[in-house]
Amino acid sequence: MAVYTPNFPGFGSVMEEAWTKVHSDGEAKGEARGEAKAVLRVLRTRGVEVSESVEERVMACVDLEVLETWLDRSLTVENAEDLFGEE
Repeated sequence: MAVYTPNFPGFGSVMEEAWTKVHSDGEAKGEARGEAKAVLRVLRTRGVEVSESVEERVMACVDLEVLETWLDRSLTVENAEDLFGEE
């Protein structure tokens, strides 16, 4: 099976930049979604109850730095709302 490899005529062309942006944005969103799922999984595995509002907030976040902070906190918090700290 052949694999499509885009061949753009000029380095840095508008088409190349658009294609790269779409694919990198998709990868970033996928990474954020995976990180958000990890936060929720850690909480649930530890027996911490996760409300619908907490789940929605975590899953809506696309900032990887914030999600990494929440993942670290998910290891020790006693209730899910404490993930968000002083935000």
